[in-house]
Amino acid sequence: MEFNYKGKDASQFNLKDLTRLKYSASNEEYTLYKIIWAMDDDVTITVNGYQILVKKNHLLFASPLNHIEANIENKDVVVYSFTREFYCIRDHDQEVSCNGFLFLGSSSPLVVKLNEKEQKSFKLLYDVFVEEFENEDHIQGEMLLVLLKRLLIKSVRIARKLLPEDDMPKTKLDTARKFNLLVEEHFREKHKVSQYADLMNLTPKSLSNLFARYFKKSPLKIIAERIVLESKRLLDFSTKNVSEIAYELGFEEAAHFSKFFKKHAGITPKQYRES
Repeated sequence: MEFNYKGKDASQFNLKDLTRLKYSASNEEYTLYKIIWAMDDDVTITVNGYQILVKKNHLLFASPLNHIEANIENKDVVVYSFTREFYCIRDHDQEVSCNGFLFLGSSSPLVVKLNEKEQKSFKLLYDVFVEEFENEDHIQGEMLLVLLKRLLIKSVRIARKLLPEDDMPKTKLDTARKFNLLVEEHFREKHKVSQYADLMNLTPKSLSNLFARYFKKSPLKIIAERIVLESKRLLDFSTKNVSEIAYELGFEEAAHFSKFFKKHAGITPKQYRES
């Protein structure tokens, strides 16, 4: 079963139930945000070249920065996907926006598990989605938008339980989110933690201490992963040579870029493109 809504200015929202469908995620447009719900089957998905097993009753949240590859057929899996124009340009609360922590632009997408009560709630919401997709009138887009926001709010509430520490203050989460957003905005020209600390009126040490206390990744690693993710995207989907990519990502010399890429990806840019 498949439903597609198309509005104005590239506004798009899709729902795919793969119980009786063959689905190739590699054919999905690169501009889509995706929520992949393994409702009653496990499914293996490749994200940015790495395989992730999404277990039964789990949700995976992927931004357009996450290159998804999957071939799924006759699996009890649901895929919600939407463009920035459909949802993200609205004035949503920060936590449930496209810049919230469900879609932080990380190279490792968020995966959450639904308990029994949450499974029932998400299945009820799925039924309402299907019902609304079948009502093709002039307010359908608004209704689908409301339902999508409800889905994301439910997901945020579940995802907050996965925060590294129960005692994490909201101000600390806001700081981490702001750092991720700044990385998303400036990673092409700013490669040092100190540069982001200056933008946030913090010291590099306080920013590093925050991530050491509450997160598994250092701020420097987050910056590096974002640069590598964009490097892979350009190597995969553009005709630019390594020198041009290095310049676009803020490296003065291609040799420095190649050394950086090999350190974090394990192979050179040339080897990655050839493979």
